Amino acid sequence: MNKLLSLYFLLVFSVSLTLAQQPGLKPLSHEAMMSIKRIGTPKISPDGKWVIYSQQTVSYDAESNQSDLWLASADGLQAPRKITQTKAGEDNYFWHPTEKKIFFTAKREGDESPQLYVLDLSSGGDAQRISNFSLGISSPKMNAEGNKILFSAKVYPGLFTDSLNKKLAEEKKKIKYKARVYTTFPIRYFDTWLDEKQSHVFVLDLISQKVQNVFTGISLILSKGFQLGSFSWAPDQQSLVFTATTDLHTTAYQNSISKIYQVNIQGGKEKLLIDDQGDYSSIDFSKDGKYAIALGAPLNQTRFYQMNHLYRFSWPEMSNKTELVSTLDRPINQMEISKEYILASVEDQGVDRLFKIAIQDGSYQAVLGGKQGSFNQVSLSNQENVFAYQYNSMSSPAEVFVHQVDKKVAISNANQAMLKNYDVKDPEEFWTVSRGKKIRSFLIKPASFDPSKKYPLFVLMHGGPASSFKDAYGYRWNPHVLAGTEYVIVMTDYTGSIGYGEKFAQDIQLDPFKGPGQEILDAANDAIKRYSFIDGSRQAAGGASYGGHLANWMQASTSHFKCLISHAGLVNSEAQWGTSDFVYSRELMNGGAPWVPTKTWKEQNPMRYAANFKTPILLTVGENDFRVPINNTLENWSILQRQKVPSKLIVFPEENHWVLKAENSRFHYQEIRNWLATYLK
Repeated sequence: MNKLLSLYFLLVFSVSLTLAQQPGLKPLSHEAMMSIKRIGTPKISPDGKWVIYSQQTVSYDAESNQSDLWLASADGLQAPRKITQTKAGEDNYFWHPTEKKIFFTAKREGDESPQLYVLDLSSGGDAQRISNFSLGISSPKMNAEGNKILFSAKVYPGLFTDSLNKKLAEEKKKIKYKARVYTTFPIRYFDTWLDEKQSHVFVLDLISQKVQNVFTGISLILSKGFQLGSFSWAPDQQSLVFTATTDLHTTAYQNSISKIYQVNIQGGKEKLLIDDQGDYSSIDFSKDGKYAIALGAPLNQTRFYQMNHLYRFSWPEMSNKTELVSTLDRPINQMEISKEYILASVEDQGVDRLFKIAIQDGSYQAVLGGKQGSFNQVSLSNQENVFAYQYNSMSSPAEVFVHQVDKKVAISNANQAMLKNYDVKDPEEFWTVSRGKKIRSFLIKPASFDPSKKYPLFVLMHGGPASSFKDAYGYRWNPHVLAGTEYVIVMTDYTGSIGYGEKFAQDIQLDPFKGPGQEILDAANDAIKRYSFIDGSRQAAGGASYGGHLANWMQASTSHFKCLISHAGLVNSEAQWGTSDFVYSRELMNGGAPWVPTKTWKEQNPMRYAANFKTPILLTVGENDFRVPINNTLENWSILQRQKVPSKLIVFPEENHWVLKAENSRFHYQEIRNWLATYLK
């Protein structure tokens, strides 16, 4: 199997190189990038014979966006066909455990909120709505018998039924004044003002059509800091297990902790399953019901970053806690559980690989993946070694594949024909020794690359910081669109990035900008020495979120670059502490509250070096960004204007932390490339 896969990727790599060298290939434009079909998560049928996935077509006219479900045979012998045709897209789709039926949520014409639909493939016809719940259906999960569905919905505290919530919502609409009132923390998340609603779990009986709030009797919901996490059916099919925190309101001064609970689907008091000071994010079960499998981390009030660890418990006692794959030291992105093993997508040094983890002893082996591309969104069937997944890389958008025992079957094939017209190169990896450690970078060559030419260098810096530059396709800062035919791109995973071990990610604490900034500069200089086609006299740097923070740090600490680009970047870490939706993690990063004169607050705040600001810089920001609120960009703009630094400010009134609307995205890319062209001639 491994030899076949190695040969396959060698052939793919060879073909991509051949295409890149063919004359007449075009650089990837924003228009071409937007025309790519967006392929969603695959779900394979329990018998392993069929696969469903979503396919989205994006238009510059948002009203023309289209998303539908597609069905394909898992052996690849029958071409995919579209099985939904409505304007509203489908979400949360899954198979019935024993019948050829597909369930999904959608907000179709006449729906006030997302409802549950069923599509019977054996009888044909259109999907039928099977819920009428005004609060909406979120995260539906079917039981093993296929006759009940758990789902979550937001309710007003103390109001457990759909009708009572609907009545109160109508009364609130009549109130003439508009005000948000808070007595607890937090008050915002990402781009949304929080309200008093809580997420509860409901059960829908598909036979009687009755809906019941499972949380009517639990005491957790009385806490000011209650927040539901994940939930799953317990093996007895008469109860559910869930993770939840009751101290979210304390996160201004400490990390919250999520514990694991159980409650009967008929209601009643919750049962705390384990109280070991672990902070658990998810829990599920082996197919035979013998083990509970949880992701979590030991509670730590001093660490900026904690990687989730994989734990096994004997069920139903929740005893014999055992950490699985403790030596892997890599974050798990997503996983599915069979009777004997866990199939997990694991981030490892710039790629997502699939690992098979034995439930009994925690031994593991790589199933798919290596140094190129990323494998994720795995979906297991009931057949041994038959599963679906996504594969994508920087040069190829996500497509659906099926692993059939000893062969790989391409399923969706939605973009290959179009991409043959474009010169989209695979990244080259190189490692740099900086500050005594090995730092990985990707290098992207421009389209129509000529090794005899000299190209300017654009240093792209990733957000996070607990993130990484993966060999995976992206739309928000696509390096191929940024490179065009003019620029070489270098993308460095500085200290704080994930996929290199928990300690590497944690070592950014108390050194948020200076150390990572030096590593980025060292990697850029290393690239210039390694690659003769880079013109070291023409360099720019930019990034978004933490990458924007680092761009502003470059402004404060070096005149190395001809120009800079900062999207959603902080310039004043003290102001960021007080206005972002997260507080305590920023305190941990800097070693104390802003009024505590720690070395980090004093020495690694870009605003404190405003007298040094000289490099021309483009600032962009979404007005609805609560993660790095607009005040930081406005403060930066004031400094730049006060210091008479060549600069440009672009505010997107409709955008949040990301620039997502198609026309706004096209303008954003255009302005970035115009800025580079101005200073890297």
